[in-house]
Parts: sequence; C-alpha cells; structure tokens
Amino acid sequence: DCCVHLVDLPGHGASSAGGALNLQMMVDAIDAAFPLPVHVIGWSLGGAVAAQWALQQAEKVKSLTLVASSPCFMQRDDWTPAMPPPVLAQFADALQQDWQGTLKRFISLQAMGDASSREVTKELLGDLFKHGEPSLAALAQGLEILRDTDLRAQIAQLDCPILLQYGDRDTLTPLAAGQWLQSQLPHAELIVHPRAAHAPFLSHRTEFIAEQRRFLAAV
Repeated sequence: DCCVHLVDLPGHGASSAGGALNLQMMVDAIDAAFPLPVHVIGWSLGGAVAAQWALQQAEKVKSLTLVASSPCFMQRDDWTPAMPPPVLAQFADALQQDWQGTLKRFISLQAMGDASSREVTKELLGDLFKHGEPSLAALAQGLEILRDTDLRAQIAQLDCPILLQYGDRDTLTPLAAGQWLQSQLPHAELIVHPRAAHAPFLSHRTEFIAEQRRFLAAV
C-alpha cells in the first residue's frame, strides 16, 4: 500500500555510526536522509528517535506511530514503567564479557511473556547478525541512550496524528508507558495487543498491520 523505507539507525544494521552515538545525532541523520514529509513508525529506541524528530521538525512527520516505545526507558523516582537501573547496568557490564550472549539474552527478554515467544525469539535471532558483527562501542552507546533518554517534559508538544501500538506483556516498555503517552496526547490512539510482548509486529503481525493500514488511511 505504501513506499516503505526500512531504516537502520546509525550504528545499527548496515548504517555506520560515523562518530559517537547519541539521540540527537540519530535524529540529525534521519532528518538529513528524508527531505520530504513522511509517515513515521518507530519501534522501541526508534520510537524515541521518531518522537524527537517530530518535536524538532514537525513539518517532516505527517503521522507518528510508536511501537513498544517509551519517552523514558529507565526507571526513575517519579517513573516506574521502565527497566530498573540495575538491569541496564548488568547488560552494559555483560557486553564487555560476552557481547553475543548478552545480545541473545536481550532478545529473549524482548519476547518474554509473549504467547508466541519461541517464534518471536527465533525471528529476532535470525536477524541479529545478518549484517555481520556489531560494533561493541555502538552497543554500549545504545545502552547509554536508553539510560539517558527522557522526553516526558516535551512529549505533549507533539502535534500530529499519533498511533500507539503496544503489547500487554512487554517487560521492557510496559503497557503503562503507552497508557501514560495516551494521557499526555489526547489526539493519540492506543492499540493494545493481548498476550504480546515487545515485538507485536512479529507476534501479532496480521492485527498489527490491519491497525496500521486503518490508521494511515485515515490521516
């Protein structure tokens, strides 16, 4: 139905980092690559990049879909629907010892609780090393972005059609994060996929695509 651009964020997939990674650098790279307005779908960390892009360049983002994403990925004193700080710290330490095993455990965590966890894990693992070995520095910097990102203060400034697609069994970006986003964005629509974890576009592909088609047809 659409011309779809599958984006590898800087330092991920087939995109080189070209320097130290941070959220603003990723936003700038995406902005430079897309001179014309587009509908944007961002998953997990990609959702934070997409949201920041929409905040900075509203004319570039015709609509925004956030999938299993969060304005703040690490728990804070006033924010609980996120990963506990010790979990992120453990992943950062483990990367230095066994990055392959750590990535596989991180993928298992993404699928944990999903009704189709075995199939989701298999599909994600199948994509893990298809572009070769990742940069250890990029992996570590990616965790730092997850640790430091906090868009809660600005998120209500988003002014475009917004769809939120979440699983109710997600342990990385709990459903409560999506519900909070909906409370801050009155024009946003929240879709909850029952028995889905962090990758509803894999475990609930048919339902996910149907909701995406319906949303895009209306904006």
